[in-house]
Amino acid sequence: MRQSIAFDWTFPYRSQRMPVLAKNVVATSQPLAAQAGLEMLRAGGNAIDAAIACAAALTVVEPNNNGIGSDLFAIVWDGSKLHGLNASGRSPAAWTREFFDQFEAMPMRGWHAVTVPGAVSGWVELSKKFGKLPFHELLQPTIRYAREGFLVPPITAKSWQSAVETFREYPDFAAGFTVNGRAPMTGELFRSPGHGETLGAIADSIGESFYRGDLAKQIVAHAERGDGLMTLDDLASHEAEWVETICIDYRGYQLHEIPPNGQGIGALMALGMLQHLPMNEAPVDSADSLHLQIEAMKLAFADVHRHVSDPSHAKIETNDLLNDDYLQARARLIDPTRASAPDPGDIKRGGTVYLTTADADGRMVSLIQSSYAGFGSGIVVPGTGISLQNRGHGFVLERGHPNEVGPRKRPFHTIIPGFLMRDGKAVMSFGVMGGAMQAQGHVQMMVRLIDYHQNPQAACDAPRWRVAGAKKVFLEQGTREDVVQKLQAMAHEIELRDFTDFGGGQFIYRLDDGYLGASDSRKDGQAVGF
Repeated sequence: MRQSIAFDWTFPYRSQRMPVLAKNVVATSQPLAAQAGLEMLRAGGNAIDAAIACAAALTVVEPNNNGIGSDLFAIVWDGSKLHGLNASGRSPAAWTREFFDQFEAMPMRGWHAVTVPGAVSGWVELSKKFGKLPFHELLQPTIRYAREGFLVPPITAKSWQSAVETFREYPDFAAGFTVNGRAPMTGELFRSPGHGETLGAIADSIGESFYRGDLAKQIVAHAERGDGLMTLDDLASHEAEWVETICIDYRGYQLHEIPPNGQGIGALMALGMLQHLPMNEAPVDSADSLHLQIEAMKLAFADVHRHVSDPSHAKIETNDLLNDDYLQARARLIDPTRASAPDPGDIKRGGTVYLTTADADGRMVSLIQSSYAGFGSGIVVPGTGISLQNRGHGFVLERGHPNEVGPRKRPFHTIIPGFLMRDGKAVMSFGVMGGAMQAQGHVQMMVRLIDYHQNPQAACDAPRWRVAGAKKVFLEQGTREDVVQKLQAMAHEIELRDFTDFGGGQFIYRLDDGYLGASDSRKDGQAVGF
C-alpha cells in the first residue's frame, strides 16, 4: 500500500468542481485538448502520447497562451524513474550584446524578442523516447480542430480580445488570429486552416520541416523581410535537452523541478526556508500562514532574479542556492510579525498552458508550454498559424549579470512543471501556470497538501496570494477580510485582484488503484478520465 496523504475531503472554497477519479487521467486548461489526450489513451497510447496530443491541440484551441512557436518543459515518470526535458530555445547567433545597446530595455514585442522555438522539438523528443503510437497519429485531433474549427470557450475569448488590442499594429497577427479584425466571441466557430497545414507538415516530417525544412525556410524568410536576425542555422542547431531534475525534501516529500534556466528553483528555495519555520502553528488560510509563505517567496525571488540564468553562464551553482544551511540562514531573516523588502543573499560559490497525464500502467507526465506573454512577440509567419514567442524579453541588459543577453543563450524562463515524490515513488504531477505566479503556486500547493492535508481539488480552489513587489502583495478576491486587515497591519501593501491574476493549475495525484485528477476553475479546462 502507498503512503498517501490523509486528506481532508471537504471542499470549503468557491469552486464547485469535483475531482475526477479514474485509472487513466488527463487534466489541462482546455476541454478539447483534454479530449485529444484521452483519445490517444483510448487508442492504446500511453501517458506520453496523450501529453503530446494535448500539447499540440492547445496550440490551436488556446492560442492566446501558447503556439507552435512556443517553448516547452516536461517531467516524465516512466513508472520507475523521473526524466526532465528542457525544450527551451536559444537566442540567435547574431544577438550580440553590442546589438542590444540600442535598447533601454529588452524588447517585449517584435523580432528582437523572438528566440528559437523549442516546443516542436519537445514533442518529438518525448515521442521518440517514450511514445507508443506513431508521431503522425498524435497530431490528428489537432489538425482536425484547426481545419474544421472549434467553438471558443469564455475565458479564452476574453483573453483573446485583450490580445487583439495589444497587436493592432501587427497585420500578420490580425490575418491569422482574428475574425475580420476582431477576436472570436464565446461560442463562435474559429478555423485556422493554415495552422492545420503546418501541423500536417510537422506530423509528416516528425518535426524536421520546422527546424530544417520548408517551415524553417518560411520562418527565416519572414525574419529577413522584417528586421529579424534568426537564421536557418539558428533553427537547425536547436536541440531539446534531457536533464536531471532538481529537488528539495519538504517534510518527507520531494518536490522536483527542471533546473535553471527556469524559475522552479525559486519554489524549492521557498519551501526550504518554510521547512525551518513553524507552519504547524499557523492555521490554514490565516494571515500568519500567508505571511510566512509570502516572506519566504520574496527571499527566494530576490536570489532567483539575481542568479538564475542559462546554466552555462551561471556564476552560482544550483546546489549553492539549495544548500540547507543557506536556506536556514535566509529563513532566520523572516520576521513573523512584519513584512520586509529583501535583497539577494551573499552566496559563497560551491500567457502559458499546462497539462498533466497519467495512464493505468503508472506513467505520468507534467508538461508546460508557453509563448510567454499571451500570443508572444506578435510575429506570425503568414499563412502558417505559427505565432512566435517573446522569450527573449526574459534576458536583461545589465552588464555582467549572468542572464545578460548574448548569442546562442537560453533566457531566464518562468514556465515550470512540477512533480512530487515520496520514498522513490510518484505522488503527484502538477503545475500552476501564469508567469511569476508559477513558483508561488507550487509553494502554495505544497503547503496546502502537506502541511494542511487539503485534497488537491480543494487546494487548487483556495484563494491565492501573489508577490507583486517589494512589499506589494496581490490577494485573490474571496480572501477573508480579517486576513486582509492583519496582513496590512504587518506592513504588507495589499491589493485585491480577480481570479485572472492567479494563474491556473492542473493536478494528477496517484492513488493506490488509480488517480485523482483536479482542474482549476480559473481556466476553461477540465480533468477527464476512464
